[in-house]
Amino acid sequence: MRRFPLRTLLLMLVALLAFGRLWCVTHQDEASAPRPERLAGAPAPSAPGATASSGPECRALERALEGALRTPQDAQVVAEAQRRLEACVLPPPRACELSAALDVRSPLSNGEATPLRGLLGTLCERCPPAMNSCAQAVGQALLSAAVNAQADTALAKWNLDHAGPGTAAACASLVQLGLAPAAQSDITVRPPVLALVGTLAPRCAQEGHLDDAVLRAAAANLGAPSPALVALAAAPLEGTSGAIKPDHLEGTEPRHQAFDRDVKTGVPVGKAPKSERWEADGALRAGYAPTLKQLVAVRIHATGPGSVRAIVRTPKGVGLRDPEKDFSFVNPTVCRFQGTGAWEECQLQTPLRDVDSVSVLPEREDVVLNEVEIIGAR
Repeated sequence: MRRFPLRTLLLMLVALLAFGRLWCVTHQDEASAPRPERLAGAPAPSAPGATASSGPECRALERALEGALRTPQDAQVVAEAQRRLEACVLPPPRACELSAALDVRSPLSNGEATPLRGLLGTLCERCPPAMNSCAQAVGQALLSAAVNAQADTALAKWNLDHAGPGTAAACASLVQLGLAPAAQSDITVRPPVLALVGTLAPRCAQEGHLDDAVLRAAAANLGAPSPALVALAAAPLEGTSGAIKPDHLEGTEPRHQAFDRDVKTGVPVGKAPKSERWEADGALRAGYAPTLKQLVAVRIHATGPGSVRAIVRTPKGVGLRDPEKDFSFVNPTVCRFQGTGAWEECQLQTPLRDVDSVSVLPEREDVVLNEVEIIGAR
């Protein structure tokens, strides 16, 4: 029996936990939110306190859908189900549950124009997030792509396009399971996941469901290059860029000599002990308060190779969490330097925003930082 590497198993566990958290959030939101009594353009309920799913068309919808599933070749039965569905503003839960059967009976591989596929699309466009199979299928596609050799990008895109009220939840799955991992230096994102993210991210951005800081971090991350994300995050940020001195420094002494504008002084960082915060702080961390509005480039004068990571603040629960400083973040690799003893410049593929700090991680024991310049704007 084939054994997965430990790293793959851990990534699968993280993905499952993240998806479980999203499922709980959507169900809690659905349970706690008041049911809409009226949607724009819809007739008012016939009785006080009635819900949008209590009308005669909604009550008969389940039977109509079951009839279409039994005899999909009967155009009149399918048309009747479509008519009742279009007349029902908020389908009842049981009707929404039938979307899984519609998907099985009419897979996308048979084409988008099949009658049952049309019913499924309309049903998803009306079902709430907690009962929306199209929205949930987006997260499932990302989980599947994390362990399988290929991903059905066409099916995932169809589900996102028809997620309706579940679009925000579907895009949250995309951020948690795809975009945030792609913005982290210590996670290897598999090509099928990157392909899905590149395909689905434009729609989520169009709907306003992508955090710009996370998107830019994923696009700038040298550890998980994605031309599709670079193109999506290509818009420049406002402000004039220049070298910005850190507000505080952490790490190897004499750390201030890496920012004193004198290449004749330096900091030996190669032998810095790897603490529990190494992945976040590295051997040297330059912090900014408030966070930088943009980071466009890093210039470094060093002896010996290493890399530079940006610590980008994200919405709560997205990416990693700094328990000591109590904020969520991602840490894209934005520069790899060779340490030739001359100036090297790393121009970011896309400007970053909400940058809390910048960390330097040496790759050998003989690495010396003579000077580091962070180019950006406050």
